Amino acid sequence: MYKKINPIVKSTALHGLFKLLNNQKFILGVWILLALLVAIKQAFQPTNNNYLIFKYVYFHAVERLPLYIPYPNEHLDTNHYGPLFSLLIAPFALLPNYIGMLLWQLANTLFLYFAIKQLPIGIRKVNAIYWIVAHELLTAMFGLQFNISIAAIIIFAYVLIDKNKNFWAAFVIIFGFYIKLYGIVGLAFFFFAKQKPKFILYCIFWAILLFILPMLFFSPSYILQCYQDWYVSLSEKQALNASLTSMQDISVMGMARRITGDASISNLPFLVIGLTLFIIPYLRFKMYKIPDFRLLFLASALIFTVIFSNSSESPTYIIAFVGVAIWFVLQEKPINPYSIALFIFALLLTSLSPSDLFPKYIREAYIKPYSLKALPCILIWIVVTYQLMFKKFILNPVKTDGE
Repeated sequence: MYKKINPIVKSTALHGLFKLLNNQKFILGVWILLALLVAIKQAFQPTNNNYLIFKYVYFHAVERLPLYIPYPNEHLDTNHYGPLFSLLIAPFALLPNYIGMLLWQLANTLFLYFAIKQLPIGIRKVNAIYWIVAHELLTAMFGLQFNISIAAIIIFAYVLIDKNKNFWAAFVIIFGFYIKLYGIVGLAFFFFAKQKPKFILYCIFWAILLFILPMLFFSPSYILQCYQDWYVSLSEKQALNASLTSMQDISVMGMARRITGDASISNLPFLVIGLTLFIIPYLRFKMYKIPDFRLLFLASALIFTVIFSNSSESPTYIIAFVGVAIWFVLQEKPINPYSIALFIFALLLTSLSPSDLFPKYIREAYIKPYSLKALPCILIWIVVTYQLMFKKFILNPVKTDGE
């Protein structure tokens, strides 16, 4: 016989579950567990290509070997990170692979966790972001991706500028730029900074210091040559990414190229339109003092970084999806049905489509060939841009310990 559940017991159970899901120690434990499980699984793979690329950047630098050429006896593909990366990866590279991979996963994961934790929004909203991005985080983990940290760098750049800690904001931005160019997106928040002349000086200071830093460990001539090689490598990579069969170019331009079957379509018109739309909200000077406006700008920057880059691949979308999550938790309640529908669309097509939870035939026949993973993020970015241009923001106290 079916027995009805006592409403009081049911209510207590739901309350307990809600409390657990909003416990940040529990969430942190889940994130760490994901990192551990992925690292253990990857340790038993015959090759861990991305990690091996990262690891050998350090050893090649020690031996003064070129950083941007193929080494087929060591790994597939080539390195595309800046010379400074050789110092960042050094502590991990010196360890056995399985330990290095584990610590690398944990370092990236914890960095993003603590970056999101610093956002000046209520704890429940922060927790919602953790859960929303968890699956996309897992996708990036399987690629042993540094993009997890790039998302954290952009968030920290915003938070530090918001807290008027311009010296460290400049460090984070320049550091991210010298590792992977995406880090420069932190300069999008320059107009929110107080004491802008000092901020510019701090950026110049860190740009010089971090440019020279690898030269103290390796020779200046070697590092200067590496910077030249890096530029050439990135230029060649841009051309390769635009091919119709590349695993990258999951972007606005990539969708256009692949849907039309025309690999010759240029990035330029898309970038001009995208940058114009991105810049227009800066004209709403009076909105700069509104926390929700600035946070929505952060969401826009995170999504823009990915959807207008033809270097974007599936694991890169951890950056954009953090932006999607920030946008969604900022929506006024009751959230309109269109925003909910877009959010669900993003969960399904952007986050879940690379996984076994999604029908394989649809993934292989439509999503991959036409870069459709980008579509929900493109639509959400358009909505974010519209809101930044036209929404009437109200100055409310920032809540940091609840809703």
